[in-house]
Amino acid sequence: MLEFIHGDILEVNPAYVVMQNQGLGYFVNISLNTYSSLSGRDQGLVYIHEIVREDAYMLYGFADKQERETFRNLISVNGVGANTAAMMLSSLSPEEIKTAITQEQVNTLKAIKGIGAKSAQRIIVDLKDKLAKEDAAGEIIAPTDNTNQEEALSALVTLGFSKKQVEKVLEQLTNEQPDLNVESLVKKALKKL
Repeated sequence: MLEFIHGDILEVNPAYVVMQNQGLGYFVNISLNTYSSLSGRDQGLVYIHEIVREDAYMLYGFADKQERETFRNLISVNGVGANTAAMMLSSLSPEEIKTAITQEQVNTLKAIKGIGAKSAQRIIVDLKDKLAKEDAAGEIIAPTDNTNQEEALSALVTLGFSKKQVEKVLEQLTNEQPDLNVESLVKKALKKL
């Protein structure tokens, strides 16, 4: 699976970019937001989302991880395909989409070509709580200067535990035994989670 492509920009237009890396040329669908950040440059980096279907293999590229995450959230909604999600990201920035969803701005979403009232409402219903949880998880309670604690936090969040819950447990463990290494922190935290 591709995470990103960094290479020479051979061709760029508002709908796609052709990038060369190690002698291979990649045709990558992009949004207007990504087009704006790539235009006029000889080299660039795009974060990739791959879609593999029986009849097609498509790459969608994004200027940053936030835009890619917004795209992934949008295509998780029933009835919203990759082209519709790319159209939404061409019409609004990822932050504007997030605001429209969390504040239930149906008219903002309806203003995007291809999004009707029902689709806008479905997007809001499906993503509002998820985006609110991501905001809450993004708030860091106590990132200390303890690198072991930060590495343990990263490992446990990757395993699927709630960031806030993990931070509380790790904080408690670190206060009790400040000299624990990453492995010990993770093992002890797993027992408490």
